[in-house]
Amino acid sequence: MNLAHWLERAGCAHPDAPAIGFGAKTVYDYRALALRAAKLAGGLLALGLQRGDRVAIISKNQPDYAAILFGIMHAGLSSVPANAKLHGAELGYILEHSGARVCFVSEDMESEVAAHAPKSLERMIRIKGAEYERLLQADPVPVADVGGEHLAWLFYTSGTTGRPKGAMLTHRNLNWAAHAYLSEVDETNAGDPILHAAPMSHGSGIYILPHIAKAGVNIVPESGAFDPEEIFSLIGKWPRLSMFAAPTMIKRLVDCGKDCNVENIRTFVWGGAPMYVEDVRRALDRFGPRLAQIYGQGESPMTITKLSKAEVADSSHPRWLERIGSAGTPYSCLEVRVADANDNPLPPGEIGEIICRGDIVMAGYWQNEGATAKTLANGWLHTGDVGAFDADGYLTLKDRSKDMIISGGSNIYPREVEEILLRHEKVREVSVIGRPDAEWGEIVVAYVVGEAGEQELDTLCLSNIARFKRPKEYVFVDALPKNNYGKILKTELRERDAAKGKQHG
Repeated sequence: MNLAHWLERAGCAHPDAPAIGFGAKTVYDYRALALRAAKLAGGLLALGLQRGDRVAIISKNQPDYAAILFGIMHAGLSSVPANAKLHGAELGYILEHSGARVCFVSEDMESEVAAHAPKSLERMIRIKGAEYERLLQADPVPVADVGGEHLAWLFYTSGTTGRPKGAMLTHRNLNWAAHAYLSEVDETNAGDPILHAAPMSHGSGIYILPHIAKAGVNIVPESGAFDPEEIFSLIGKWPRLSMFAAPTMIKRLVDCGKDCNVENIRTFVWGGAPMYVEDVRRALDRFGPRLAQIYGQGESPMTITKLSKAEVADSSHPRWLERIGSAGTPYSCLEVRVADANDNPLPPGEIGEIICRGDIVMAGYWQNEGATAKTLANGWLHTGDVGAFDADGYLTLKDRSKDMIISGGSNIYPREVEEILLRHEKVREVSVIGRPDAEWGEIVVAYVVGEAGEQELDTLCLSNIARFKRPKEYVFVDALPKNNYGKILKTELRERDAAKGKQHG
């Protein structure tokens, strides 16, 4: 089923209900939003796009994001939302690799995208620009008749090779994700709002879908970014508000001195990384029993395990501290296993790779049969994360086998940064690791063998990758720790880095 039917139905059943908010104001009701999506669909098809063609969205959070996303699906096309925080070169790669024929771009991103756009991109349409307004003059078209296996969202997620991979999320995948959220994370009713203070191109954007399905309100902060004082102000104006946030965002909300009407909070859902137990306790003290956790990844969109509001708040449970330090229990829509090297299940307490399977798992990686075969081997999604179940079925994350760094809720893969640094002629070897950080969760640290200057390396990174990926510190060493086969030992490097921090602490 085409998920665009959700918006069409809401437009008929709740035409006057608020659909999109910008700050404290309603921008579109459901009648207007549904019509906008149907006209955008008609306009895109009039450009000559064919069913299944990819259409990119490169924009920071803004009120028209949901209309564009649903307009693309309405036309039977496939969306490619890209993180606006990425460097132009990274965005250019996503446009080229996805084969996007059209790209919707916000005004503040237009020059950056244009400088790196591939020749295969036929049109770049500035949101709210003249050509965009012409699309909205098109006649509305019926919702395209596509099946559940049809590609809805090409979700680009970083990979260990240094190039992002496009996880193919079908209408069926996203249908399961939406219903999993509504049934097991955040009960949502008509009119209930969600605030998008995290990028709508990724996790927060996935939650646009269940709120459209339930005729809720998708709200964009006027700042377009995460601002604790603005968020507290909006909580006061939108009762029963929910929000998805990284642990660092929750921590900043806890630390904000501005008053907050906590009774207006429905749910704060955190994900992207585990939260320190002490931070969970402080958040509960500040906001009460309104916190839930999810664990997932782009390949199983936001949906592997969850820790409900009741479980997070149940301090009377004898194993409460262990539970709030865990990632919770599996969603009912998939099977989750901690497995050995042959995908056999391991008993409680034993550490192995987290694998899962179910209708929510992606169809595969776009134009990457090798990575698809490896990641979906034996019918299981191999997450690359390592963890252990306890006797009660709660999953605790132990490490990330792919050495991924999670900083401020954003995934950073060391090899991607290393490959950029190695372009410098005076860098002989480099190894990038994550260092635990109270504010960001982790920060990027580069151990470098060579004579390059820090400023030169910073300039190199900023010319090729997003600012948030560049190292916060460069440590120059004579040699990197290696095993007998010459492989750099990141585990030993992290241990040395931790010991170094204690000496200076």
